[in-house]
Amino acid sequence: MSKERKQYSAEFKFRIALEAAKNGKTVSQLASEYGVHPTQINDWKGQLMSAGASIFVRRPAQAQPAAAKTETELYEQIGRLKMELEWLKKKLPDSVTAKCAMIEPDSLEISVRRQCELLGLNRASYYYSPATESALNLELLRCIDEQYLKMPFYGWPRMTAHLRRLGYPVNHKRVQRLMQVMGLQAIYPKRRTTVADPGQRKYPYLLRNLEIVCPNQVWSTDITYVPLAQGFMYLVVVMDWYSRYVLTWQLSNTLDGLFCQVALQQALALGKPEIFNSDQGVQFTAQAFTSILENAGIRISRDGRGRAYDNIFVERLWRSVKYDDIYPNRYATVPALFAGLERYFTLYNQERRHQSLDYRTPAEVYFA
Repeated sequence: MSKERKQYSAEFKFRIALEAAKNGKTVSQLASEYGVHPTQINDWKGQLMSAGASIFVRRPAQAQPAAAKTETELYEQIGRLKMELEWLKKKLPDSVTAKCAMIEPDSLEISVRRQCELLGLNRASYYYSPATESALNLELLRCIDEQYLKMPFYGWPRMTAHLRRLGYPVNHKRVQRLMQVMGLQAIYPKRRTTVADPGQRKYPYLLRNLEIVCPNQVWSTDITYVPLAQGFMYLVVVMDWYSRYVLTWQLSNTLDGLFCQVALQQALALGKPEIFNSDQGVQFTAQAFTSILENAGIRISRDGRGRAYDNIFVERLWRSVKYDDIYPNRYATVPALFAGLERYFTLYNQERRHQSLDYRTPAEVYFA
């Protein structure tokens, strides 16, 4: 049975830290007298010294009395400082990633330990290094991605059989997990086994039998997995259906919704569609995303569940991007991938002629 960790009040910590700061007794003596571990006394004293110094910052010189502060006054000031720090923590971002980015490991004034305490961040979270996919898994991800582009009706049973025929000794559990990482799901009619969130607003599919006759009538978006030599990224695009013009694109190393919102905002700086179509991914069903469209007066359309061909033009774009650029170049780093995609989408929009557009480029049709 684990021993319960002792909890000390702020007043108790302050009293011991103040006594330690007077240097009248050794830390060992204080530890023996109060029954506290020496390491804790060192930490409390360090916190008092670093926090106490900030009390005197920007204080007018004429307001400073010559006499030293009493313990009561110092205690009140420390209490106010703690209250201000608690207020500051409430204003800080909730994201652990954002807090980690605020840490300055080379700072000579404040230690990493103290910075984590001020930010309300667990030091273990700062030093944590997430496990990465193995070289074999990255190779399997690439094979799954290539096969899914050819046959999107492959689920994990067929995909497992396909990989085994290629010589990979994999079981279905690994294939299931890797397909989940990529956000891939076999396309076929399914039973309705899940109940949608009642708080999520429903949007119909508005493109069925719709004649698209001009640019900015319909835009659509989608996310795809992009393999790298060491890891992977996610790519989102916003495309005009009539011209096939890629209005904007963004990369992210996680499937969060922020990079999708950034791509949408950048696209809306170029124009405004009548209808915006997407799949039912959480990135596009989130209130933060749909509110941008609703505030702009844009009608929202949603693909049917598991119906990739409802967004057929973006699906064709993924085939072009991967077979024309990503697979042949085998990018090793994110900067190289970004530069490569920037070149490719410029070529795609400005130079690549489409038979369905009477051999004009997407840019010629969109800006006509």
